[in-house]
Amino acid sequence: MSDPARAGGAPDPTPRPATRLVHGGRPDPRAGAPLTEPVTFTSTYVQDGPVSYARFGNPTWTAFEDVLGELEGGSALSFASGMAAVDAVLSLVPQGGTVVAPRGSYNGTVAWLREAEASGRAVVRWVDVADTEAVLAALPGADLLWVESPTNPLLEVADLPALATAARALRVRTAADNTFATPLGARPLADGVDVVVHSATKYLAGHSDVLLGATVTRDDALLQRLHTRRTLGGAVPGPMEAWLALRGVRTLAVRFERACANAAVIAQRLAEHPSVRRSRYPGTGGIISIEVGDPADETGAIAEAVAATTRLWVPSTSLGGVESQIERRRRQPGEPTTTPTSLLRLSVGIEDVEDLWADLAAALEAA
Repeated sequence: MSDPARAGGAPDPTPRPATRLVHGGRPDPRAGAPLTEPVTFTSTYVQDGPVSYARFGNPTWTAFEDVLGELEGGSALSFASGMAAVDAVLSLVPQGGTVVAPRGSYNGTVAWLREAEASGRAVVRWVDVADTEAVLAALPGADLLWVESPTNPLLEVADLPALATAARALRVRTAADNTFATPLGARPLADGVDVVVHSATKYLAGHSDVLLGATVTRDDALLQRLHTRRTLGGAVPGPMEAWLALRGVRTLAVRFERACANAAVIAQRLAEHPSVRRSRYPGTGGIISIEVGDPADETGAIAEAVAATTRLWVPSTSLGGVESQIERRRRQPGEPTTTPTSLLRLSVGIEDVEDLWADLAAALEAA
């Protein structure tokens, strides 16, 4: 391969995302140095160094945070889980403050907000995040706008630039859960959002073997508040979890590209399948939601039967792994009633798309 500098042109000073995923967060390339950041197992550091205690920092966390921060365009902090990251951001809302949030959000986020409502900790204005005018009308006087795009599991898409611009004009902080889109599909900070949240358990780590969360922001003061929240709350990741996520994120570009390609094919076929009453797919990403069976059936029996009949699609309550996963969301305690009882969430993996389709089509026919 020719060297572009020797060919008379300067190399691109800003590598593309797939390249940054592979090369970010690595040790200095000294002779004899390890190529990858090692796992640092310690609870204690020798005094007078940059870190005094393991709850404040760890080199393995830092390597993962460097990669994610560079990709999102901000500074990242890793947390013990996605919910720990969600909690850190929502906890910054003042006592009695107001949060504007989608009705159809991830059930962990909804549960946090419902509990805050019940205790008087916060006021929540629930909105349809795809209805931009309704969200804008709910913003005056709010302290935080929480956004998922697409939402989990209804796959509603928000107009992030419009919402972030309006929120900033009203001095309303904005937070976006970017777990579904990943930094390869969306970069909310570039749209004006103040802080991004990830369940790194999902696409970033990508192998269904680690719990990890993250926040990313460009605001130094906000970063410090989140760091303090993580330290005082003790919601720190283990070094092994951080290392697994760092290893997993190296292949995010190829995994996500394959999952999205598979999902596009399957979504098109599901939209035409006679057993599917409604298909939800935002046109990109690796998640599809479908509704099957009688909408009046509160048990979701047909949807349960489909999930129970597949051989390759794993019936499980997660997403973003290399394997394809299927779940009737309303079987989960606390799932919002906005989610239809017959809705199946499909996380499309990286298997051969024809094998996935044959398995899913057979399950739909059998049910």
